[in-house]
Amino acid sequence: MTWTETLRTALEAIRTRRLRSALTMLGILIGIAAVILTVGLGQGAQAQVRDQISKLGSNLLIVSPGSSTSSAGVRGGRGSASTLTTRDAQALADHRVAPDIARLAPVSSGQQSLSVGSANWTTSVVGTTPDWPQVRARSVTTGRFFTAAELAAGAPVTVLGQTTASELFGGRDPVGQTVTVNGTALTVIGLLDTAGSTTAVDEDDQAVVPETTYAARISSSPNAQAISTLYLEATSPQTLSAAYQEANAVLLSLHGVTPATADFTLSSQESLLQTVTSTDRTLTVLLAGIAAISLLVGGIGVMNIMLVSVTERIREIGLRKALGATPRAVRRQFLVEASSLGLAGGVLGLALGIAGALLLPRWLGQPVTISPVAAGGALVVALVVGVVAGVYPAGRAARLAPIDALRSE
Repeated sequence: MTWTETLRTALEAIRTRRLRSALTMLGILIGIAAVILTVGLGQGAQAQVRDQISKLGSNLLIVSPGSSTSSAGVRGGRGSASTLTTRDAQALADHRVAPDIARLAPVSSGQQSLSVGSANWTTSVVGTTPDWPQVRARSVTTGRFFTAAELAAGAPVTVLGQTTASELFGGRDPVGQTVTVNGTALTVIGLLDTAGSTTAVDEDDQAVVPETTYAARISSSPNAQAISTLYLEATSPQTLSAAYQEANAVLLSLHGVTPATADFTLSSQESLLQTVTSTDRTLTVLLAGIAAISLLVGGIGVMNIMLVSVTERIREIGLRKALGATPRAVRRQFLVEASSLGLAGGVLGLALGIAGALLLPRWLGQPVTISPVAAGGALVVALVVGVVAGVYPAGRAARLAPIDALRSE
C-alpha cells in the first residue's frame, strides 16, 4: 500500500465517522486555542507594560532627594528633603564627568492654581529646562516648547498638558492665551501630546515652565537652587548601567556621603521593567501549563478513540491482512488517522486562537499578541500528540492475527 492509498483510506475512515472524529479533535482544538490565547495574553500584557514604562522616558534614570528629619526626630519619607540642587545637575551635564549621560532635565514642581478669566484649575506646575521633552519622551502637538534663551531670561511662558488645557479653555485653542499662576501672567506657547496616566498620576495634567521662571515667580520654597527630581537620559540602552554608575559616583562625591548614608535615591526604569516582565512571564508560564494539561487530555482522548476504532474494525483489519496487507501497512494507516486528527484539531485550534486574539481585546481592553513561534509550535505539538496517541492503537492493530481477527464478532 502506497502513502497515497494510506492517506486516502485514513481520511475516508475519518469522514465515515464524522461525529466521533469531531469530538476527538475537540480536545486538541481547545488545548491549542488555550495555548495560543494564554501566551498571547501574556505577551500582550508585557508589551503594554513596556509601552507604559517607555512613556516615562527612554533610557531613563530618576534621581530623587533623600528623606528629612525634623527637630523632634521624626523622619520623613523619600523625597521629603531638599538634597538635590541645580549644582548637581550642572555637574552631571559635564560629559567629561559623565560621558554616558546624553542629556538631563532637573525638575522643580508644586501644586498651584491656574486661572483664565472666571475658570480656574489646580494642577502641577513643573519648572524645568528645554531638554525635558527629549528626556521624558514627550512632544508638542500645537505650538512649541520654550527655548534656552527663554530659560536664561526667565520668560513668563508655559506649555500645558491636554487635561489642564481642557479644564481651563474647554475646546478652545490655548496657544497664545494667558493664564495666571500665583499672580504671574504666563503666555501659553504650546500644548503637550497625550501621555496618559501612570499609576495615580495624570501625565497630561501639568503646566511646564522654564526653571528660572518657576524659581523667581512661582515657587514658594526659600531655596531657589533646590530641585525635586532629576531625570537623566543615557546615550543608549546599552550604556544605561554605565550612566547609572557615573551618576551615582558623581552625586556621592558632591554630597560627601557614602552609599550607606546616601541622601538621594537613584532608580532605573530598566529594573522596573525587568520586575514587571518577570512577573508577567511567570503568569504566562502558569497559564500555558494549564492549557498544556488540556492539550494532554485531548491527546488521551485521541488515543482512547483510536483504541475503540481498532476494536470496532478488527474484522476489517483481519480482511486487509488476509489480502496481503503487512503489519507495517496496518500500523501506518492507524498512525496516519491519529496524526490527521491531531493536525486537524491543531489547525482548527489555531484558527480559533487567532479569532479570539482579534475579538478579545474589544471585550477585555487587553491586547493579545499572536506569537508566530507559539503558533508554529502549537501545530507541531498537535501533530506529535496525534502521532504519540496513535502509536499504541496502531501497534495493537498490526499485531492482530488475520485468522483471529476474521473470527471476531
